[in-house]
Amino acid sequence: MKFTLEEVKSGTFKARDAWWTVFLVDPLAGRLVVGTANRTSITPNQITWGALFLGLGSAGCFLMADWKWLVLGALLYHLSFVLDCMDGKIARLKGTGTVLGGWLDYVFDRVRVLTCTLALMWGQYHATGKERYLLLGVAVVFLDMLRYVDALQVAKVRRQMKGELTKAIEESASAHTPVFAEDLLREDPDLDPDEIKTRTVEVIDLQQEFRSRFAWYIRVRDWLRDHRVRTHLVSGIEFQMAVFIVGPLVNQIVPVTIGAAALLLVFEFAIMYKLWLSSRDFTRALAEIRGAESQPAPVA
Repeated sequence: MKFTLEEVKSGTFKARDAWWTVFLVDPLAGRLVVGTANRTSITPNQITWGALFLGLGSAGCFLMADWKWLVLGALLYHLSFVLDCMDGKIARLKGTGTVLGGWLDYVFDRVRVLTCTLALMWGQYHATGKERYLLLGVAVVFLDMLRYVDALQVAKVRRQMKGELTKAIEESASAHTPVFAEDLLREDPDLDPDEIKTRTVEVIDLQQEFRSRFAWYIRVRDWLRDHRVRTHLVSGIEFQMAVFIVGPLVNQIVPVTIGAAALLLVFEFAIMYKLWLSSRDFTRALAEIRGAESQPAPVA
């Protein structure tokens, strides 16, 4: 079976992704996936290992500290990330994904970030003697860890809120199965959030307060969605690319790393603020469910 580029795009590209991936990685990765899937028997796990080796090669270049080596290191890091995106695409395209493959992909990502950080910052410290590079190295590793831990915890808290609300509705003997507005909007982004509540199902909106405070966000979100870009504009991916590609290419590692770190923290605080607003919606929704449950049944 021969795969086409359109099949790769429709079957493996995420509905929304980091803007760096959408604009600077997917156009190349998609075409490489077509050739790799059609002409070779290379497995996703082999590509994952290839991405790791390229990342280690990038670290070796960063350790040399000279600008020409930094440029080569940046290019190798970008190619490593392209391969990192290819393994999942081929796994989804051929249906050959495994639990081990997902684990390898995650662990190798962290290994690549750690080794490249140590090499880049130690190389600059050794060449200049400036201790700020060592502090930057610690900050990069910490922020990379913070981003992924925070993402897992935010998802966990959202699942817990949904689970408690679902349980409360089931205990209230409601005739409706609860549906969450954010899930409906994820399936059909063109839905009007205000019209969702008119449906006959039990709809719970955990982003109502956020949208009421930031009405402009919907317009921005829609524009980004149309371009397949997620609203979290500076995530772990963009942070890595700034530190390991942009900074070395322009030979401005310190200001680029500090700027990227500041933007990453801004977006992380925005996520936490949005989660806090969702917790207020959760508290109100839970109180309404329990209040309705405590109301006496009407007398016939």
